[in-house]
Amino acid sequence: MSQKSTLSRIRWGLLSTAHINRSLIPPIRQSKHSELVAVASRSQEHATAYASEWGIPKALGSYEALLTDPEIDVIYISLPNSLHTEWAIKVLQAGKHVLCEKPMCLTTNELDQLTAAKNASGKVVAEAFMYRHHPQTLKIKELVSSGSIGELRLVRGSFSFKLENPANVRMKPELGGGSIWDVGCYPISYARYLAGCEPLNAFGWQISSPMGVDMLFVGQLRFSDHVYAQFDSGFDVPFRKGIEIIGNEGVLSIPNPYKPGKLEKIALSHHDKTETIAIRGQELYLGEVVDMENAILHGQPPRISLADSRGNVATICALLESARLGQPVSI
Repeated sequence: MSQKSTLSRIRWGLLSTAHINRSLIPPIRQSKHSELVAVASRSQEHATAYASEWGIPKALGSYEALLTDPEIDVIYISLPNSLHTEWAIKVLQAGKHVLCEKPMCLTTNELDQLTAAKNASGKVVAEAFMYRHHPQTLKIKELVSSGSIGELRLVRGSFSFKLENPANVRMKPELGGGSIWDVGCYPISYARYLAGCEPLNAFGWQISSPMGVDMLFVGQLRFSDHVYAQFDSGFDVPFRKGIEIIGNEGVLSIPNPYKPGKLEKIALSHHDKTETIAIRGQELYLGEVVDMENAILHGQPPRISLADSRGNVATICALLESARLGQPVSI
């Protein structure tokens, strides 16, 4: 557990001007324990324009300037996937806390390096899987753990959308592109969360782009105690999202699992009867902010540990290796 801080609020800096920032800016401002102080870009002109657009007090013309700014406590990293580990370690070495967009890393070796840097710094590091903090997700975990569907048997998930711009960073293998890293990571993370353990085996298939990233990925996972998961993710099929959780006595259907809102409905089925459960939620990204506040200000462990993040990375890497080899892979 981290040491409790003497701060009463945490001061945020944004490392890059990526589109995803606009999802985190409102909840930072909504919380009375957070303050958005600065944004950094690779050029002063771009940083100034972005700061003006979003009303951010300080615009910095380099990432390094943000790392050395004494008025910043925590940095949100929204760079391309391949740059996450490098900059997260730099932020830790600069003595600041880190909230990093998913995936935290692209290999388990990178995750182990990040863990070593985190331990040396004593700072908080968390992966920005926003769905894991939402009341809907916590309620579903409670329902599964309490036996509402009997013994868990199978988790089936999908997440896909059409992506037709070849210049998009998601299409570039050198930047950690591919549908499994971008959206497939969600149903994989969801299945691991519900299973409460790491998978033992992975089997995957993919359809690749000319550049070599997966445009469609289909995968299966085997956990202990006869629990299985199936998922698909893609950039070349229509928009789809959903999770189905199957037990030996019932089924939970989650129509909006990854980006739930302020009021969601899920279905719990037993035999020929279906019950609709309404769940009052919250602003989607608020949970990430509150989780970082609790970790930094009160010494609570982040909801998503680095061990948890490592498990997701290890699973994705095993699935990609399986697709390359054309056979199951042990994890």
